[in-house]
Amino acid sequence: MSVLITGGAGYIGSHMALDLVEAGEEVVVLDNLTTGFDWAVPHTAELVIGNADDQQLLGDLIKDKNINAIIHFAGSIVVPESIADPLGYYANNTVTSRALIESAVAGGVENFIFSSTAAVYGLPDTNPVKETANLAPISPYGSSKMMTEIMLADTAIANDFRYVALRYFNVAGADPVGRSGQSTPHATHLIKVACQTALGMRPHIDVFGSDYPTPDGTCVRDYIHVSDLVRAHRDALAYLRGDGVSQVFNCGYGRGFSVREVIASVKRVSGVDFDVRQAEDRPGDPASLIAAAERIRDVLSWQPQLDDLDTIVTHALDWERHLLERKTKAVKPHEMADA
Repeated sequence: MSVLITGGAGYIGSHMALDLVEAGEEVVVLDNLTTGFDWAVPHTAELVIGNADDQQLLGDLIKDKNINAIIHFAGSIVVPESIADPLGYYANNTVTSRALIESAVAGGVENFIFSSTAAVYGLPDTNPVKETANLAPISPYGSSKMMTEIMLADTAIANDFRYVALRYFNVAGADPVGRSGQSTPHATHLIKVACQTALGMRPHIDVFGSDYPTPDGTCVRDYIHVSDLVRAHRDALAYLRGDGVSQVFNCGYGRGFSVREVIASVKRVSGVDFDVRQAEDRPGDPASLIAAAERIRDVLSWQPQLDDLDTIVTHALDWERHLLERKTKAVKPHEMADA
C-alpha cells in the first residue's frame, strides 16, 4: 500500500515525503516541477513527473502502486497573483482538485488529505478564528480552496470516501536537520524575505502598513513550523485509517506575532540589523489572523513540538544559508535530499 503525495517536490510536500519515508511508508510523489525541485524528493520515494489533473496517469498510479491514501499539496498559492490571474488559479487549484478527487473515487481510494488555507475565512470578525466561522474569501486563491472543500464534502456524502481538510495559517521554517526548506527564489513569505534580507540577498524589507488595530500597528499572524504542520498531516492520515469521519481542522498555534516582532526575531537570531522600510498597506490584508487550534489537538491528539518563533526563524535562516552555500559551491542536486 502506498501514499500518493501531489506537489511532493515543493516546500511542504517534500517535508511530508521525508516524514512518511522515515515512518516506513511507501511513497509516490507526483509533481510537474513547475515550482518544486526533484532534489527535494527523498531517494526512497518514487518521483513521477506529471500533472495532478492527468486522470489517465492518476488511474494508472492508483492501480499500479496500490495507492490507499492521497495527500494533495499541488496548487498555486500567491494571493496577489490569484487576483491578477483568477482563471489560472481556478484551473490549477479547483479544476485540478476535481480531477484528482474523481480519480480517487474511481480508483477506490478512501482516504484523502487536502492542503487548504486560512484564506477561506477572508476578513474574520473575531480572533482566534474557529473552523465554524463564516467562509468569506476575498481572493481567487481563497475561493479556489473553498470550492475544493465543498467538493470534498459533497463527494464524501455520495461515496465511500473520507477526507481531512487542513486550513494552514502561516507556514514557515525548515527541516530541523537541513534536508528541505522553502526553496522558491522569489517567495513572498515574510520570514523567508526577512532572512534573505539579513543575509544580504535583498537590500531592504518593506513593512506594509503601520496603522492596523494591533499592538504595534502591523499585521499579526499565526506562524506554524513546517515540521509541526507535517506532523498534523501524519496524525490526520492515522485518523482516517482508523475510520475517522471527515473533518476540517485549523493548523496554527493559537497565538500570533506582528510583522515587527517577526523582523525583530530575525535580527536577533541573525545578529544583523538590516534595513526596514515602511510601505503602504496592502488592500485586503486582515489586521489579525490567528487560529483557534483546539479541535485538531482534541480530535487528532496533535502536539506541536516547535512552537517557538526564534526556533522557526533559526531553521529558516539555516536553510537560506544552505541555499547560498549550494549556489556558491554548485552542489550537485542529487546530493541534497537523502532520506
